[in-house]
Amino acid sequence: METTDVVIVGAGPTGLVLAIDLARRGVRTVLLERSDRLFPGSRGKGLQPRSQEVLDDLGVLPAIHAAGSRYPRMLAWEGAERQHEWDMMKPAEPTEQIPYANTLLIPQSRTQEVLYERLVELGGGVRFGTALTGLRQSEDGVEAELSTGGSVRAAYLVAADGGRSTVRRALGIGMTGETVDPRPMLVADLRLSPDTVVDHGNWHIWPKAAGGALALCPLPGDGHVFQLMAGFEDEDAVVDTSPEAVRRLVAARTPLAEEEITEVLWASDFRARAAMADRFREGRVFLAGDAAHVHSPAGGQGLNTSVQDAYNLGWKLGQVLRHGAPATLLDTYEAERLPVAADVLGISTRIHRDSAEGENTQRGEEVQQLGLGYRDSSLAVETRRALADGALRAGDRAPDGPYDGGRLFDAFRGPHFTLLAVDTEPPAEAPVGAGESVRTVRLGAYEPYGSGLFLIRPDGYVGWAGGEGAEGLGSYLAGVGVGIGAAARA
Repeated sequence: METTDVVIVGAGPTGLVLAIDLARRGVRTVLLERSDRLFPGSRGKGLQPRSQEVLDDLGVLPAIHAAGSRYPRMLAWEGAERQHEWDMMKPAEPTEQIPYANTLLIPQSRTQEVLYERLVELGGGVRFGTALTGLRQSEDGVEAELSTGGSVRAAYLVAADGGRSTVRRALGIGMTGETVDPRPMLVADLRLSPDTVVDHGNWHIWPKAAGGALALCPLPGDGHVFQLMAGFEDEDAVVDTSPEAVRRLVAARTPLAEEEITEVLWASDFRARAAMADRFREGRVFLAGDAAHVHSPAGGQGLNTSVQDAYNLGWKLGQVLRHGAPATLLDTYEAERLPVAADVLGISTRIHRDSAEGENTQRGEEVQQLGLGYRDSSLAVETRRALADGALRAGDRAPDGPYDGGRLFDAFRGPHFTLLAVDTEPPAEAPVGAGESVRTVRLGAYEPYGSGLFLIRPDGYVGWAGGEGAEGLGSYLAGVGVGIGAAARA
């Protein structure tokens, strides 16, 4: 029987991010994908600022930025008449603390291609055309049965196989939620003639079109490709996703003629739903991404929350499997991610319903996911006293800033912990582990941090914070699989 450390089911953004993170930690994975190729459509097309920070750490952000663009301004139409423009995403200027201040427009298919290339670069890969057909758990492992014959035994299995997760259903884990909007929607990628009235400089929307609102969002890259989103006023409408039907729909609701739609690259239908798995773990099996929570596309939260699930779980699996951390560390995955998913579901549902009622559709800081954190987690240990309101605390996202001719994010980048000594001296006995598990970084006074010692987790959150005495740091590190010894300095 084949053996590995972790089996990942599903090679979408969640599975690919997790496989990359584990590969750079020396954790063996088998990544299964039932389809014979990566997902071909644009569905999750927005990368929020926090997700861009994750991709920076994973070493793929330059390629992602090269393939993406800023969101264009919305342009409302009535029939063939242009009306008014507005910004869907409120523009912001980058700062020292927030280097990626704006949501990036990039088709999900291109994001996955970049992630796949990075995984291959790290020595990993995807087993296309291979589905999970069964699984069995024991006290010391999981056995995954494959559609291609045979099976794989691993210490853990992660379900990243989407909203209709085979793994979740096999485990008998329910999904609790609601239909956000009972009316169906159509999403498709269209190639248009370059000389149509629909230009590449705006996100075009016909909010009063007969039969339902329709929008065409230009996608970055060559070829004059747009993402189509079309609603239907009739709850019982049967959505035809054939190329001919998609052309007829667009021609009926916009000034475009059928022949101006030169190609329908991909099409799908759905009903907006918000739901969350009753639990994110069953024994040695974890649920991540859409297998754990499904969202309305409003606000661009689904893919981003999924990527951050993988980012949260990856370092914890690495510490348990490669550095001897107690298996109880893995309990914090559900404890940290389930409340975040619940909050994000509420945001996306509210935005969807406000938009359906004609409310202001501009997105602000709430969708950027920079304010999400883990202050209530057992991994957030704050030993300082009498902190001012607004002070950075254990559990918060660690801000970027200038450091040694570069940035703090440069020092944080990689699978290690970072002990950041801000306007203070690090402890004489500095934490380290095999393979430089912790790097010690000294920084002068920097207002976003104040002063003190901050242990930055591998996923960019403050785990432990304290003063010069470093009270409790040793026990915290032991709990995440790191010892104490001579310092490894960045």
